[in-house]
Amino acid sequence: MLYLWLKAFHIISVVCWFAGLFYLPRLFVYHAQSEDAVSKERFSIMERKLYRGIMGPSMIATLIFGGWLIYLNPGIFSQGGWIHAKLTLVVLLIGYHHMCGAQVKRFARGENTRSHVFYRWFNEVPVLMLLAIVILVVVRPF
Repeated sequence: MLYLWLKAFHIISVVCWFAGLFYLPRLFVYHAQSEDAVSKERFSIMERKLYRGIMGPSMIATLIFGGWLIYLNPGIFSQGGWIHAKLTLVVLLIGYHHMCGAQVKRFARGENTRSHVFYRWFNEVPVLMLLAIVILVVVRPF
C-alpha cells in the first residue's frame, strides 16, 4: 500500500513540476517582448516565485518520491532498458530546470540577450521530454 501512495505522490509532484516547466519559458517569451520597466520587473517577480516556490519544491519531491519507489522496487532495473532511458531523460530535465533558473537570474539582472522566438522554441523541450517519458513508462518499448 505504501508503494501506491508513493506512486501517487510522485505523479502529483511530476505534474506540478511540469506545470512550471511549461509556464516559465512562456513567461520568458513575454518578458523578452516587454519594453517598459514595470512589465520587466513584474515578469522577474513572477519568474522568481514560480521557479523557487513551485518548480524547485516540485522537482525535489519528484526526485524523492521517485527514488523511494526505486528503493522499494530495485528489480525495476531488470525489466528492460526503458527505466534507464527514463532516468536519462530525468537527468536531462534537471539540467533544463537549472538552465531555466540561470535564465531567471539573467532576466532579473537585465542581461537577457535572447529573443522571444528563442524562448518559443525553448518552451517545446519539456513537451518532448514528457512525451518520451510517458511513452517509456506506459508502453515500455524496450
